[in-house]
Amino acid sequence: MTGRLNSAQPYAIGLFRIVVGLLFACHGAASLFGVLGGASGTGGTIDAGTWPGWYAAVIQLVGGSLVLLGLGTRAAAFIASGSMAYAYFKVHQPEALWPMENGGEASAMFCWAMLLFVFTGSGAFGLDRLFAGRGVSEDDKAAERTPVAA
Repeated sequence: MTGRLNSAQPYAIGLFRIVVGLLFACHGAASLFGVLGGASGTGGTIDAGTWPGWYAAVIQLVGGSLVLLGLGTRAAAFIASGSMAYAYFKVHQPEALWPMENGGEASAMFCWAMLLFVFTGSGAFGLDRLFAGRGVSEDDKAAERTPVAA
Protein backbone atom coordinates (compact mmCIF):
# COMPACT_ATOMS: atom_id res chain seq x y z
CA MET A 1 0.00 0.00 0.00
CA THR A 2 2.86 2.37 0.76
CA GLY A 3 4.18 1.91 -2.75
CA ARG A 4 0.87 2.91 -4.30
CA LEU A 5 0.59 5.95 -2.07
CA ASN A 6 4.17 6.98 -2.85
CA SER A 7 3.54 6.67 -6.59
CA ALA A 8 0.48 8.92 -6.25
CA GLN A 9 2.39 11.57 -4.28
CA PRO A 10 3.10 13.94 -7.22
CA TYR A 11 -0.58 13.88 -8.19
CA ALA A 12 -1.75 14.59 -4.63
CA ILE A 13 0.73 17.47 -4.37
CA GLY A 14 -0.41 18.78 -7.76
CA LEU A 15 -4.08 18.75 -6.78
CA PHE A 16 -3.28 20.32 -3.39
CA ARG A 17 -1.29 23.04 -5.18
CA ILE A 18 -4.18 23.81 -7.52
CA VAL A 19 -6.69 24.15 -4.66
CA VAL A 20 -4.39 26.24 -2.44
CA GLY A 21 -3.37 28.47 -5.36
CA LEU A 22 -6.98 29.05 -6.37
CA LEU A 23 -8.08 29.91 -2.84
CA PHE A 24 -5.08 32.22 -2.34
CA ALA A 25 -5.74 34.01 -5.65
CA CYS A 26 -9.41 34.42 -4.70
CA HIS A 27 -8.37 36.31 -1.55
CA GLY A 28 -6.34 38.71 -3.68
CA ALA A 29 -9.10 39.14 -6.26
CA ALA A 30 -11.64 39.86 -3.53
CA SER A 31 -9.47 42.58 -2.01
CA LEU A 32 -8.41 44.17 -5.30
CA PHE A 33 -11.61 43.92 -7.34
CA GLY A 34 -14.40 43.61 -4.76
CA VAL A 35 -15.53 40.23 -6.09
CA LEU A 36 -16.46 37.21 -3.96
CA GLY A 37 -17.59 39.41 -1.09
CA GLY A 38 -14.83 41.98 -1.45
CA ALA A 39 -12.24 43.06 1.09
CA SER A 40 -13.06 41.66 4.53
CA GLY A 41 -16.48 40.60 3.25
CA THR A 42 -17.67 44.20 2.89
CA GLY A 43 -17.95 44.16 -0.90
CA GLY A 44 -15.37 46.93 -1.15
CA THR A 45 -11.81 47.07 -2.36
CA ILE A 46 -8.53 48.10 -0.80
CA ASP A 47 -7.22 51.48 -1.91
CA ALA A 48 -4.30 51.14 -4.32
CA GLY A 49 -0.90 51.47 -2.71
CA THR A 50 -2.02 51.21 0.92
CA TRP A 51 0.40 49.37 3.19
CA PRO A 52 0.26 46.44 3.83
CA GLY A 53 -3.19 45.41 2.56
CA TRP A 54 -2.91 46.35 -1.10
CA TYR A 55 0.55 44.83 -1.48
CA ALA A 56 -0.60 41.65 0.26
CA ALA A 57 -3.56 41.45 -2.12
CA VAL A 58 -1.28 41.78 -5.16
CA ILE A 59 0.98 39.04 -3.78
CA GLN A 60 -2.10 36.89 -3.17
CA LEU A 61 -3.49 37.37 -6.67
CA VAL A 62 -0.22 37.02 -8.58
CA GLY A 63 1.37 34.44 -6.29
CA GLY A 64 -1.82 32.41 -6.05
CA SER A 65 -2.21 32.42 -9.84
CA LEU A 66 1.38 31.29 -10.35
CA VAL A 67 1.02 28.54 -7.76
CA LEU A 68 -2.31 27.50 -9.31
CA LEU A 69 -0.65 27.15 -12.72
CA GLY A 70 2.47 25.57 -11.28
CA LEU A 71 4.65 28.22 -12.91
CA GLY A 72 7.62 29.41 -10.87
CA THR A 73 6.00 27.57 -7.99
CA ARG A 74 8.91 27.56 -5.57
CA ALA A 75 9.69 31.27 -5.89
CA ALA A 76 6.03 32.35 -5.87
CA ALA A 77 5.29 30.13 -2.88
CA PHE A 78 8.32 31.49 -0.99
CA ILE A 79 7.13 35.08 -1.40
CA ALA A 80 3.52 34.13 -0.61
CA SER A 81 4.58 32.23 2.51
CA GLY A 82 6.59 35.21 3.71
CA SER A 83 3.70 37.58 3.16
CA MET A 84 1.41 35.34 5.19
CA ALA A 85 4.00 35.07 7.97
CA TYR A 86 4.14 38.87 8.03
CA ALA A 87 0.33 39.03 8.10
CA TYR A 88 0.15 36.62 10.99
CA PHE A 89 2.84 38.17 13.17
CA LYS A 90 2.10 41.84 12.45
CA VAL A 91 -1.68 41.83 12.08
CA HIS A 92 -3.07 38.84 13.97
CA GLN A 93 -0.59 37.79 16.63
CA PRO A 94 -0.60 41.13 18.53
CA GLU A 95 -4.31 40.54 19.23
CA ALA A 96 -3.76 37.14 20.91
CA LEU A 97 -1.27 34.26 20.84
CA TRP A 98 -3.32 31.48 19.22
CA PRO A 99 -4.79 31.64 15.68
CA MET A 100 -8.22 30.62 16.98
CA GLU A 101 -8.20 33.66 19.25
CA ASN A 102 -6.76 36.24 16.86
CA GLY A 103 -8.47 35.29 13.56
CA GLY A 104 -5.20 34.30 11.92
CA GLU A 105 -6.06 30.73 10.93
CA ALA A 106 -6.09 31.48 7.20
CA SER A 107 -2.78 33.34 7.37
CA ALA A 108 -1.13 30.53 9.32
CA MET A 109 -2.49 27.79 7.04
CA PHE A 110 -1.56 29.62 3.83
CA CYS A 111 1.90 30.35 5.24
CA TRP A 112 2.61 26.69 5.96
CA ALA A 113 0.94 25.37 2.78
CA MET A 114 3.00 27.73 0.62
CA LEU A 115 6.16 26.83 2.53
CA LEU A 116 5.46 23.18 1.72
CA PHE A 117 5.48 24.03 -2.01
CA VAL A 118 8.90 25.66 -1.62
CA PHE A 119 10.24 22.21 -0.70
CA THR A 120 8.03 19.92 -2.81
CA GLY A 121 7.76 21.95 -5.99
CA SER A 122 4.69 21.91 -8.17
CA GLY A 123 3.95 18.19 -8.21
CA ALA A 124 2.02 16.87 -11.18
CA PHE A 125 -0.07 19.00 -13.54
CA GLY A 126 2.20 22.07 -13.21
CA LEU A 127 3.71 24.13 -15.98
CA ASP A 128 7.04 23.91 -14.13
CA ARG A 129 7.27 20.24 -15.12
CA LEU A 130 6.40 21.01 -18.72
CA PHE A 131 9.23 23.54 -19.05
CA ALA A 132 11.67 21.58 -16.86
CA GLY A 133 11.20 18.52 -19.10
CA ARG A 134 13.14 20.25 -21.84
CA GLY A 135 16.84 19.57 -21.38
CA VAL A 136 16.56 17.42 -18.24
CA SER A 137 18.44 14.13 -18.23
CA GLU A 138 16.77 10.81 -17.42
CA ASP A 139 18.73 10.60 -14.14
CA ASP A 140 17.31 13.96 -13.03
CA LYS A 141 13.78 12.85 -13.94
CA ALA A 142 14.17 9.61 -11.94
CA ALA A 143 15.50 11.52 -8.92
CA GLU A 144 12.53 13.91 -9.10
CA ARG A 145 10.02 11.05 -9.09
CA THR A 146 11.65 9.37 -6.10
CA PRO A 147 9.66 10.34 -2.99
CA VAL A 148 11.49 11.47 0.12
CA ALA A 149 10.83 9.08 2.97
CA ALA A 150 11.22 10.03 6.60
